[in-house]
Amino acid sequence: MSTTILIIGMMVFLAHFLSLQFRKTSIPDVLVLMLIGIVIGPILGIVTPADFGKIGSLIATIALVVILFESGTSLNLGVLGRSLATAGVLTFWCFALTTGIVALFGYFLLDLTALPAAMLGVTLGGTSSAVVIPMVNALQLSEKSTTVLVLESALTDVLCIVGVFALLQIYTQGDVAPGRILGGVLSALIFAAVIGVVGGIGWLMVLGKVRDFPNTISSTLAYVFIVYGATEFLGFSGAIAALALGITLTNFEKFGLGRLKNIDRNIVPLNEMDFAFYREAVFLLKTYFFVYLGISIYFGEVRLAIVALVMMLLVFAMRLSLTRVVMRAETFSLRDAAVTSMMAPKGLAAAVLAALPLQYGVAGGETIRDATYMVVLVSILLTALLVIAYPHPKIQKWYGRALGKPSETDAPLQIAASNTEN
Repeated sequence: MSTTILIIGMMVFLAHFLSLQFRKTSIPDVLVLMLIGIVIGPILGIVTPADFGKIGSLIATIALVVILFESGTSLNLGVLGRSLATAGVLTFWCFALTTGIVALFGYFLLDLTALPAAMLGVTLGGTSSAVVIPMVNALQLSEKSTTVLVLESALTDVLCIVGVFALLQIYTQGDVAPGRILGGVLSALIFAAVIGVVGGIGWLMVLGKVRDFPNTISSTLAYVFIVYGATEFLGFSGAIAALALGITLTNFEKFGLGRLKNIDRNIVPLNEMDFAFYREAVFLLKTYFFVYLGISIYFGEVRLAIVALVMMLLVFAMRLSLTRVVMRAETFSLRDAAVTSMMAPKGLAAAVLAALPLQYGVAGGETIRDATYMVVLVSILLTALLVIAYPHPKIQKWYGRALGKPSETDAPLQIAASNTEN
């Protein structure tokens, strides 16, 4: 027990150091944390996911909720409105094309039949909120580009979840109505967003009274957990609800909610102390989340690693081409477009979904699981390497040609100092 406590304490200081190195060298701290998890987990066998029991997946879920909520509090409603079209196009096409590419690899190279190959494709079709948001927040991008990437990662989580369960229903029941799938996606998005907004209104009505009680700095976060849990219990996306709640609290005046009788127009939903607390919570949870993710990685055969690498190289090439089309407007700088093309990492959501086909007895379920774990590692590694390489002038010029934008050799990727001081 004493050794475990010692390691937990040391991890926090290590995370501070890695954040500082991210600022100086562009080496993402999330990659190093995950590699540490791989070393102490699959390689050395010091710890296993079973050692965490339910606590491991619980910490991962809490990390996702806090990251999405904190990200929602930083989104401006005006920028959000201007970014929806871009985010929607990028989300739909990137998800559809990634799903298709991965499914084809699964069918032709991993010996999966059509339905299991489709399950693998949908599982890996999205991007990971828990990976994308911390990295994007640490890179000085424009507000619009940040909003696009945050929305994409949140929306694709829903598409992956609904898609996998729809395919499992086809496997177990033999059929499913397309309208039901579309309805499931829309309800997961719309109703979750409505719950988040309504939850935000309710919290604004009682926040003034809550602050009369002592030790309430964590009460808003506790309320976020309640909204997330209730939304998931109702069968909708708790992640979208958490994001919508954060957006509502910081943009309530722009929503016109200040005109409501029971809401004080002068109330400050989140003050500087609140923001400092949430940033610290994100920092700590992110640290343990990525170490746990590394511990959870399962290494299969070498052929699987080669397939995963080739597969993700093709996915990144596709995303680069798609980014050129979606971000051709002059409002997006080369740096914004380049980083957007890099952000295709997979995360814990994919790893969790990958275990379901095996549980349902799907033929090839073990291959789906092992391939997903390998792709999670390869995708995060490629994302990190691209971020590291971008400041080199020749790399920037190459991105300029690939994306059809002027080169910015005098403006390499910069790391936000405010995000490394936590």
